[in-house]
Amino acid sequence: MKRYIEGKSRAQMVLMPESLDDFIGEDNPVRVIDLFVDELDLPGLGFASAQPAVTGRPGYHPGLLLKLYIYGYLNRVQSSRRLEREAQRNVEVMWLTGHLTPDFKTIADFRRDNGIGIRNACKQFIALCRELDLFSHAVVAIDGSKFKAVNNRDKNFTPHKLEQRIKQIEESIERYLHALDTADRTQPAETEAKTKNLKEKLVRLRKQMRYLQEMGERLRQAPDEQVSLTDPDARSMATSGRGTGMVGYNVQVAVDSEHHLIVAHDVVNLGHDRTQLASMAMQAKVAVDEETLEVLADRGYYKGPEILACEQSGITPFVPMTMTSDNKARGLFDKRDFVYQPDQDAYRCPSGQLLPRHHQSVEQGLVIHTYYNLSACRQCPIKARCTTAEKERRVRRWEHEAVLESMQRRLDACPGKMRQRRSTVEHVFGTLKSWMGATHFLTKTRPRVQTEMSLHVMAYNLRRIISLYGPKGAMNVLRWAAA
Repeated sequence: MKRYIEGKSRAQMVLMPESLDDFIGEDNPVRVIDLFVDELDLPGLGFASAQPAVTGRPGYHPGLLLKLYIYGYLNRVQSSRRLEREAQRNVEVMWLTGHLTPDFKTIADFRRDNGIGIRNACKQFIALCRELDLFSHAVVAIDGSKFKAVNNRDKNFTPHKLEQRIKQIEESIERYLHALDTADRTQPAETEAKTKNLKEKLVRLRKQMRYLQEMGERLRQAPDEQVSLTDPDARSMATSGRGTGMVGYNVQVAVDSEHHLIVAHDVVNLGHDRTQLASMAMQAKVAVDEETLEVLADRGYYKGPEILACEQSGITPFVPMTMTSDNKARGLFDKRDFVYQPDQDAYRCPSGQLLPRHHQSVEQGLVIHTYYNLSACRQCPIKARCTTAEKERRVRRWEHEAVLESMQRRLDACPGKMRQRRSTVEHVFGTLKSWMGATHFLTKTRPRVQTEMSLHVMAYNLRRIISLYGPKGAMNVLRWAAA
């Protein structure tokens, strides 16, 4: 072919084959993976087989398989079968593994059997980032997102789903019985085959009905009245779209606001974030190793005891208040129109009257104080705008509500905090889900999903370090931090 760049002949013999190292540039990110894993104390982190057995057939070094997995998660190749193929054809993987080609079963077993070691390696990388002083601002953003599990929606049962499916089957049985009755009355010659088909459908539907009735018994015995057949730990969760949902896990992350590194993460199977703030904030505080820490979260994390636990641990939370009352929509005053007077332990109502404290109660473990002024309410000219109750308007106050009011004042003074939260944490989930693809998690049960998430977080943080320092710079700082 004239005037084109020509390649070498496939049949060309060479006397001196090129070194495999010549194919991998000095600034190739795969060298960062190799250096990072070589610097790890694998036995100390809890990797199985980190010390070889004296007898038996030699196995693969756990460091080699960890390098293979980090490379795979960094390059959107999470499947053990695909990693097996990459080891046979990808020059970078050949360089990383020393031209070894472990089979997919060996690769998958390593991820399954080394959950503790992989999670500790992820924590070790975060500790290296702390040594590099990358968390000096001590501000993290916390958020959660739903990730699909290896469990089809039809293989997940809740009381509502079961009720709807039983109702559909009952309607189908009634429709088929009506069709059979019509066929018996008319009896045209061509309906014999149709009648046989309808009877077979009825048999299948009655079998499904018995199966659903048995599943109802299993649901009644389940602690949270939910059963997943493929992944027993996965749960049905509502998503942001109206009337939509998925069967999966709720992934929680805490992200450093300066360099957007994930400092802490967790995988839970609760469909809400209300009970996750304190846990994630304390994990983040340990990870950044600072005396004080600012935590930014959306209103889905707003819960009094969680915010109080943060304050008591030296963590300053910024969480927007949620208003559950519909009084404003009904044209009535809501709680924000009543001003608390701490020196008098009373509320001042919109008409200027004081509502003193009358009694307290315990609700769901919280001590609640109740304030009202019966005589003032009876004579109040704007009572119709305040309450629909016959006697008086009552205001309830949690015993530690001063903590919530103090947080709201901080938010009012720093209106940009929520914008900072969005720009810090939300793109992290977009990146991770893009890397995962449509299937999201590949493993089953929560401990293994946590291990898989640790691999994703480790790959994400490694990518961030390479972006910050470049491949050569990342290798230099990792050597310095590990020294």
